[in-house]
Amino acid sequence: DGSAGIKDLATRIAEIADADMAQFQTLYPDDMPLMGKIETIAKRIYRADEVLADKKVRDQLKQWEEDGFGHLPVCMAKTQYSFSTDPNLRGAPTGHSVPVREVRLSAGAGFIVVVCGEIMTMPGLPRVPSSETIMLNDEGLIEGLF
Repeated sequence: DGSAGIKDLATRIAEIADADMAQFQTLYPDDMPLMGKIETIAKRIYRADEVLADKKVRDQLKQWEEDGFGHLPVCMAKTQYSFSTDPNLRGAPTGHSVPVREVRLSAGAGFIVVVCGEIMTMPGLPRVPSSETIMLNDEGLIEGLF
């Protein structure tokens, strides 16, 4: 029923929030090591048995901790089709592993990106956007689109 179908739930959530009845708590403390944060998310949210990360990934995380970025939260980048990293394993399976392919520091944004499984992240933008070459010519026609 669209938004009407969620009205009762939304009303109850608003009541709880307004009454200070919520028992919000973070999933992990800020001072937990980065690998511990990744394992906590994988096990408690994604219901995985283990996290697979090679030495290069683990060393990078340790270096960031030494550089003062260990307090940052982690953002997991993986398929949206499953709690696993396998898009064909639908829903919320248990007993799977979460392979960490790479980690990226987003210091300005204030988080660590953990790339899991075979997923394509958003491509980077060019130094000069294509919009700078789009214009109207003397005849009023658009040029520079392709």
